[in-house]
Amino acid sequence: MFGGRLGVPELLLILGIALILFGPSKLGDLGKGLGDAIRNFKGAVKDGEQASQGQPTPPAATTPPTDKV
Repeated sequence: MFGGRLGVPELLLILGIALILFGPSKLGDLGKGLGDAIRNFKGAVKDGEQASQGQPTPPAATTPPTDKV
């Protein structure tokens, strides 16, 4: 239908419909969640590439447990 390409008018129409459906605050939350998912995916791909090349992966950043009683 579009020949595999979306132009500016089509993207603005999709954004406008999403804004009407979800509202500005929910749309921001959806964008943040999507960005986090993409970031996690890229990190997993990078770790997988390092593992396949035999390079050790750096340890994950963890916080030490606190002794609150």
